[in-house]
Parts: sequence; structure tokens; C-alpha cells
Amino acid sequence: MKQSLQLKLGQRLTMTPQLQQAIRLLQLSTIELQQEIQTALEANMMLEAGEPTSEDETPEASANELDNRESETSGETSDTPEYESAEAADDETWSDPWRETEDTGYGNNSSGDGWDFNQTPDNSGDDLHEYLMWQLELSHFSETDHAIAVAIVDAINDDGYFSEDLDEFVADMDNSLEVDPDEVLAVLHRIQRFDPIGIGARDLQEALSIQLRSLPQDTPGHEIATALVTNHLDLLAARDFNTLMRKLKVDEDELKTAIQLIQQMNPRPGAQISTKTAEYVVPDVYVRKTPKGWKVDLNPDVTPHLRINRLYASLIRRSDSSRDNETLKQHLQEARWFIKSLHSRNETLLKVASCIVERQQAFFEHGEEAMQPMVLREIAESVEMHESTVSRVTNQKFMHTPRGILEFKYFFSSHVSTADGGECSATAIQAMIRKLIAAENPRKPLSDNKLAQELMNDGIHVARRTVAKYREAMSIPPSNERKQLV
Repeated sequence: MKQSLQLKLGQRLTMTPQLQQAIRLLQLSTIELQQEIQTALEANMMLEAGEPTSEDETPEASANELDNRESETSGETSDTPEYESAEAADDETWSDPWRETEDTGYGNNSSGDGWDFNQTPDNSGDDLHEYLMWQLELSHFSETDHAIAVAIVDAINDDGYFSEDLDEFVADMDNSLEVDPDEVLAVLHRIQRFDPIGIGARDLQEALSIQLRSLPQDTPGHEIATALVTNHLDLLAARDFNTLMRKLKVDEDELKTAIQLIQQMNPRPGAQISTKTAEYVVPDVYVRKTPKGWKVDLNPDVTPHLRINRLYASLIRRSDSSRDNETLKQHLQEARWFIKSLHSRNETLLKVASCIVERQQAFFEHGEEAMQPMVLREIAESVEMHESTVSRVTNQKFMHTPRGILEFKYFFSSHVSTADGGECSATAIQAMIRKLIAAENPRKPLSDNKLAQELMNDGIHVARRTVAKYREAMSIPPSNERKQLV
């Protein structure tokens, strides 16, 4: 093969470090973004968090002024160096997008009247095993029984059940303890009298029985409820009320009273003692109604205000090529890139959220049944962005609305054709199914086929399997499990 030199022209997209950083920040959730900002503050000496200055100039412009002032003092030229020429000009006109944001009444806790979404209550305390061990130490056990009790408490799961096989449990115990299953069972029964009631049960039937035994014998429905749990729990789960009334020889009112008593029991007694802290969703934007329509504002509490540290910026010498000076220049440039990337993220987030609210105004006015079908491509075309960018923006981002805190992706759904040739959102269909089930006769719940027929009467053509899919997505049980006595 003959070797030769050729010239070829072409174009290709290069991912600059600034673009990579902007894309990475765009797809971060609120918590991840706060962690990223904290990392940047710790790694970059030029960045600092604080309130916006009272002056009209931006932090970047202030840094440039300090830089130029230092140059004039040292007798150097004030020409803008390459590392800040184009971006400094853009930064001159950049203004804080949060500075002129109106007070929405949410999240702003500066006056002491609002709720700080970043503040979570302290729910720390003993976990279930520590709570049981505390009760164990207050009880009187022999040395052997105490060792058995400790092993039993250690084997109880977070739901409060002792799910170990008794024989295997005895075999796994310390060989120095010569115990038999009856002795372990006796200790287990003592632990089952600990708080919360029903702890240490081996199955649901035993947990309910323990809780029923703790109630006074003259409690209405106590005897029938005990018989139900002991002998007919499977029929109760299947809601075969006619068979239950025949076997127990009771009327409908007596059975209803017993079932209501059982429903007051806790099937997971251990869940009452939990140290898990509730995770609160911090909204990225607020949606509120104004006389001019629906308005979208960024949440100022999501990210702190960042600015350039004036002291360190004033230490930079333009003509100094020392290692320390070059480090200061590099940190200043990275700080500017980071602030610009945050600003770009906020602008994109606000633009996409505003477009979503504009297209789903019917939902905000009338509820889920008025939700319009919408896909990512439609939003991408409206805001003139790539579909992948919109996907990054809507991932793990939330908006605070009068109808609750909702994820951006909640507003995107497929469509189903209607009888008049229109389209109906899948979210709207789910809301209609939920409404039909809420209004059904509890004695004769609507089957999936009947729900499909009801939707057909409203002009929405959906198959029975589609109704079943939507119902399962909403965690609604089938008709045979929704049947109940009224």
C-alpha cells in the first residue's frame, strides 16, 4: 500500500470542561447538588458562600475590578488576559436570578415565620433491639434464661417477628447451654409480653392473638375476633363473609364488629419502634397562582449564593508566573466556571418548569382528570433544547404546587385515544379509575371489566388489561379484595 499525505476538513463536537461540568450539575438532584457545592467550597479558595452584596455589581465583576486595581498599582497594563477575556465580559452583565425573586411565602425563613425545608426533626432514639434489651434488663431472668432471651431478642426482625425455626434456633445456641425447645418457648412467651404488644410473634396469626389477649374480655366483638384469628384467618383474608357468618353462627353486625376490632390491631408491631428519620423532599421550584396567571419561581434555599472571595482575588498578579500566582488564577477561573454553570442550571430548570406549567394549566386548575398527555419531545421543541437535556432537567427535580410537591416527570404520560378522536392522558385515566373505585358499592366492588365499560361510557377506549395495569400501578387491590361489610 502506498503511503501519502492528505488534507481533510471536518466538524466535530468537543466536550469542553465547562460543558461537561454544566451537564453534570444539570442532572444532579437537590441533595447531590448541595453536596457538590460543599465540595467546591472546600476545594476552591476563590469560592465563598454568603449573601448577595448590596452593590449592583456581581461578584465576578468585583473580582475583575480588584484585579485591574492591582495591575494599576503595580504599573502593569490593564489589558484583560486570555483566561478571563470573553467570560469576564459576559459576567459583567450577569445578575443574580434570585435577587429580584418575589417572596413566595415558602421556604424563606429569614423572618422566622416560614418553614425551613432543609431542617428535619430529630427522631433519634433507641432502635427496637435496644428497646427490648432495656426491658430485658429490667426483668427477672435466671442466668440461662437471660442468655436465651438475649438470643431471641437478637433474632427478632424489624417488623417484630421471631421467624426462626425453634429446633434450628436451639441447635445454633451456645453448646455450653443445655436447653430444649420447651425452655426456649417459655422464654419467648415472656418476651411476647414486652412492649410493644405482639412483639416476638412467630407469624401474623400469633401477633394478632397476642394483641387480642391484651384487651379486656368484655370488649365488643372480642370473642368472635379471637375465633376469627385462631381458626378462620384464611377466610377473612379472602373476604368470604357469608361462609364466616355460617361457620361462626353470627349475624352481619356481629361479624362487622369483630372485623373492625381486628383492623385496629397492628400486623407489624415492631414498626412502632423505629429510628428511621423521615426524608423530606425539598422542591426546586415553586408554582403559585397570581392575577396574571401561574408563575414559577426558583427555590432560593436549594443552593447557597456563591461569590468570588475578594481577598484572594486581589492577590493575583497579572505578570507573575510563579506557582502560587498560577494556582490563584486557576482557582479563580474554576470558580467563575462553577458559578456560571450553576446559573445556567437554574435558567434551564426555570425554563423547563415554566413550559411544563404552561402546558398543564388545566391540571393546576381542575386536578388530575384534566391532565394533558405530554412527552419529553414536546417540551424539548418548545424550549429549543435536546430531548436528553430535558430528561436530565426533569430527573429527580420537584416543584411545590397548590396540589402538593410533585416530580417533574409526573407531568409526562402517554395518551389514549378517545371516542371523539382526541387524546386522554394516562394520569387522567388513573384519576378516573380512582374516582370510580371510591364511589363504588363496597358490597359489590367494580371489576376491571366493569371499570373498562364505565370508561367506555365516558368516551375513553381502554382494554380490561390496561385498567388492571393502571389499578396495580396505583396499588389498588382487585375487586374480590376490596369487598367489605357496610
